[in-house]
Amino acid sequence: MEFLLDANVAYTLLVTGILLGLLALVAPGTGILEIGALFAFLLAGYGAYNLGINPWALVILVVSLVPFLYAIRLPRWRAAFLGATILLVIAGSVFLFIGENGWPAVNPILATIVSTLYGGFLYFGIQRTIAAMNTRPNHDLAALIGQLGEAKSKIHDSGSVQVAGELWSARSEKSISEGSQVRVIKREGFVLLVEKVS
Repeated sequence: MEFLLDANVAYTLLVTGILLGLLALVAPGTGILEIGALFAFLLAGYGAYNLGINPWALVILVVSLVPFLYAIRLPRWRAAFLGATILLVIAGSVFLFIGENGWPAVNPILATIVSTLYGGFLYFGIQRTIAAMNTRPNHDLAALIGQLGEAKSKIHDSGSVQVAGELWSARSEKSISEGSQVRVIKREGFVLLVEKVS
């Protein structure tokens, strides 16, 4: 267990635990990521308990979230905010554990590589998540309004139409003959209100 008292090992385990924890939030239910995160945190905690943590370095790591959040929200200054985030994370990481005579306990090269990779992974992961949340679903029923289709049966009080490659129940205010081209003017649940295209 002596190797766990190396600040570089404890730091790597801590970052691994955080990363596995975040991945577990994205892909819950398997249990493997959760167990891996817990195991990494336990080993990192053992190292942190024996090495000691600089409180001010923790403050720097927490403050690094501010420019990171701005980088996600403000496209114009994205590169500057990401750069500030990575610099703060590197500074907090290097001095996270108490070193001898005030020297950094974590190797600055290791902290730079891990912080850059970790920050990049988080940034692109969050950007993809935000993009997915803002994307209209492929099966957005409101998108059917205004689309053209074909009457597959006579339509008045009821009937069927082919719209957007699918067969839908339909009704119309006026009688529409089979084979006519129709336009969707309204949706009532899963029934489309259509009109004949002249």
